[in-house]
Amino acid sequence: MFDARLRSALTPAADAAARVLDVPWVTPNRLTALNLVAGLASAALAATQLWIPALILWLLCRLADGLDGPLARRRALGSSPASGQGGFFDICADFIVYGATVIGVAIGANEAFDAPWLPFLLVLFAYYINGGAFLAFSSIAEKQGRTLDDGRSLSFLGGLAEGAETVLVHSLWLIFPFAAAPIAAVWALLVCLSAAHRVVLGYRSLG
Repeated sequence: MFDARLRSALTPAADAAARVLDVPWVTPNRLTALNLVAGLASAALAATQLWIPALILWLLCRLADGLDGPLARRRALGSSPASGQGGFFDICADFIVYGATVIGVAIGANEAFDAPWLPFLLVLFAYYINGGAFLAFSSIAEKQGRTLDDGRSLSFLGGLAEGAETVLVHSLWLIFPFAAAPIAAVWALLVCLSAAHRVVLGYRSLG
């Protein structure tokens, strides 16, 4: 819901960070790999109830995810069109990290606070629908020449639950793990509503 405005506000800082990172040994794919490794480590730490280290690695993985795109665009200036390989790696890493961190928190909260599994299963179900909807839209829109170009590799349909809200919610249940289950229940509802909105909007957009 806030991604477009946040992206616009943070673009100068992200571009400045990309300039600093523009050295031979730092590549967009290595930043994506850092995102993936840090996200999986965060999930593992959450599963063992090491909540603060899990939070730090979660924020690190999101920072890496926020910088690989600006660095890739900076490197692409004046060069041949991008192959799409980096964008593919990035979206795969994000899906792996999102799913793993939900499972990690669910395991940790269940063992530490006897939290129920159902809210976390509903979050995964909502992520499944949400991801399927926007990936299907992006693929079909590309074939029809109706891409939504905001500088990213895929055409993202807006919704109630986007990247900024995901970072916030995943951070909240690491800060307040005793309340992770009710946070997950509310989040699952919001993501389901967002997914329904994306399905309707995508269907109408492709009509």
